[in-house]
Amino acid sequence: MRGLDRGESFIVTRNGVPVGELMPVRRRAAVPAVMLLAALAGAPRIDPTRFRKEVDELIDQDPRPRA
Repeated sequence: MRGLDRGESFIVTRNGVPVGELMPVRRRAAVPAVMLLAALAGAPRIDPTRFRKEVDELIDQDPRPRA
């Protein structure tokens, strides 16, 4: 655990065969709202009806079970 605290990662093996990796959790950095709003300031407006239609054409969102 001390190694993880120092940022080290470890390969987990079973009988000498790698089966996983143990690594420190990456801390997420929040983007300040002011920066996000500035980045989106020049973005085009989204027409929700057109957006829904395009999403439905690209992605199968049928909520019924397939089995």
